Amino acid sequence: MKKLIAVLSAVLMLFAGGCSALDQAQDTIGYVNEATDYLSKATEFANEAPALAEEAVKNMGSAEELEARLQEMKEEIAAFSELQEPEFASEIHQAILEQNEKISAGIDGLLTELEDGLLDPAVLEKTELFQTVQEMGDLADQLKQLGE
Repeated sequence: MKKLIAVLSAVLMLFAGGCSALDQAQDTIGYVNEATDYLSKATEFANEAPALAEEAVKNMGSAEELEARLQEMKEEIAAFSELQEPEFASEIHQAILEQNEKISAGIDGLLTELEDGLLDPAVLEKTELFQTVQEMGDLADQLKQLGE
């Protein structure tokens, strides 16, 4: 009887350990998927926002669309910041968070310009916002490599 209990205990311990490894693998895949999705949205934003900003300078109706898009990106940044990264992705996650700070500051600046009605085309050319978001594409490539 003791042998049977010992065998059952060993099997249960192996099963429990396997579940932990499976949970960890699922967490890792989940993080990579969410981070990749976020970076895709950031890249899409970088591609769309300059044209929206240029149009907003000319047309106040477009300014509302730009403002909505900027607010949406701020929400995406906030959601990503709450993700818990797996240990293997901590460097990339930190790099993304640092880029997010720059992007968020740039968005805040554009939102202030919009609210004050002072959006100037020259400001758009000088802003690091769109360049920073585009640089995140490199981080997306690194993240994909980690996920493989």
